[in-house]
Amino acid sequence: MYKGKTVSVVIPTYNEEGSIRAVINEFFETGVVDEVVVIDNNALGNTRGEVTQTKARLVEEKEHQGYGHAMMRGLREAKGDLVITTEGDGTFLPKDIHKFLSYTDEFEVIFGTRTSRAAIWSGAFMPFPVRFGNWAVAKFLEVLHNGPSMTDVSCSYKLFSREVLNSVFDLFHLSSGKDSFSIEIMIWVMHRGWQPIEIPVIYKQRVGVSMYSGESVFKAAKIGLKMVFQILRYRFMHL
Repeated sequence: MYKGKTVSVVIPTYNEEGSIRAVINEFFETGVVDEVVVIDNNALGNTRGEVTQTKARLVEEKEHQGYGHAMMRGLREAKGDLVITTEGDGTFLPKDIHKFLSYTDEFEVIFGTRTSRAAIWSGAFMPFPVRFGNWAVAKFLEVLHNGPSMTDVSCSYKLFSREVLNSVFDLFHLSSGKDSFSIEIMIWVMHRGWQPIEIPVIYKQRVGVSMYSGESVFKAAKIGLKMVFQILRYRFMHL
């Protein structure tokens, strides 16, 4: 709990067997997290077994495969007044949750950014083309949707107040449920009148192999193009 508000952490999982238990435990160790909701999206290996060894609440999302589907299910399941989304692969620091919470007196929605070079640790998958691509797509979003200053469209470390989530739940049906969900919810939030702020977060080397980008510049570029399509798609859509 933080200043009388309950805090939930949502973690979608697919291939995080080697890291997710430690991530969950470290979030609880921050002393401010009331619940961790893990969404099992047909997870590989013993990922599910690792989660059951923790205090996290495990929710199955078997029918709809995809990062977006898992994240939307988790956001609906979370019960907190403040809801954090993140990854279970070890790339983010659970203790960075304190950075997000420190902004909640002034902001209802906070986005993390991994594009600050000082915050990118050795071994993290953030080569210059990926960092620049994230920045370029973020600026495209900023201009076309009259948003605040942004530098990262793929960072899943975010905070939403309960009021923000309640205002966008009705838009979830518009999502493809795939890997461009991060930018979709950013667009929805802005079009519903909320003013987000972006803060830098530590970005570390992933434990295991990513099924999202595969740590491939080519795959990351394909995801970036999908996000550009979503930015254009929503530009003239009434939300």
